Amino acid sequence: MTASPATQSPEHHSVSNLLDWTLLLLPGLIWGASFLFIAQGLESLPPNGITFTRLVIGFLTLSLFPGVRRPVARADWGRVALLGIIWMAFPLSLFPFAEQRVSSALTGMLNGATPLFAAAVASLLARSLPPRPVLLGLAVGFAGTILVAVPSLGEGSNQAAGVLMILVAVMSYGFSINLARPLQQRNGALPVIWRAVGFAVLLTAPLGVPALRSAHWTLPSLLSLLALGIFGTGIAYILLAVAAGRIGATRASASTFLIPGVALLLGVLVRGERVALLSLCGGAVSLAGAILIRRASQTAAAKS
Repeated sequence: MTASPATQSPEHHSVSNLLDWTLLLLPGLIWGASFLFIAQGLESLPPNGITFTRLVIGFLTLSLFPGVRRPVARADWGRVALLGIIWMAFPLSLFPFAEQRVSSALTGMLNGATPLFAAAVASLLARSLPPRPVLLGLAVGFAGTILVAVPSLGEGSNQAAGVLMILVAVMSYGFSINLARPLQQRNGALPVIWRAVGFAVLLTAPLGVPALRSAHWTLPSLLSLLALGIFGTGIAYILLAVAAGRIGATRASASTFLIPGVALLLGVLVRGERVALLSLCGGAVSLAGAILIRRASQTAAAKS
């Protein structure tokens, strides 16, 4: 017989709260570190090789969990395949090319605009303007994103191209998040993600396999790619799914707010990257906009 909340001991509550916080924080920490792993991997592999390798390792990692094999409705197969393109193969291919031009810290900071694009795309698909609080959050957030990008845009076409790649990848995330949400509600998060990753493996293989032949492996790069695949393309999704089941999808999604800060710290501390003060200020403004959107969405959900 399971103890009711009223009869559970303080120790049980303490352990439960610790587990909830761990599940909340770990995905953000892992994904924030992913940009460092990409930068380290580029020392041994070209961009296409990095994308293909992380997807293969991520797919194999996810395959270890029986829950991913639950069936997906046949009517949703086409949408899952589309997710494999716009959530996995396309954006994950752009990030390594971008990091050949800009720092891992800047890449992670611009990735913080993902909630902004997700909210903007949701309004676009609904063909209606979002509520005023969400509009305010979008205005603040995108202003911050521009501030993050401005210093790099002024440093030549090479860095400008890198920034553009990141923003296109993040925009793709915005569409994929809106497509993934109903699919995951109908079929479960992990079965959808596993199949999308598998489809992305097939899509990236034609360019990824030849890229592996030109690899010049070093131990740091090998370990970084293993971490990128096992944790960033595998375990983090498992943790996020478990967190959504325990504390709710909305609260669990707050984990992504950690990504820009973690990427910034690791880029500066591990790789000695330098980030302009204006970009740092922009990152804080962009994060504030994302938080405003999240609070407005929570308020609207509570009233409905």
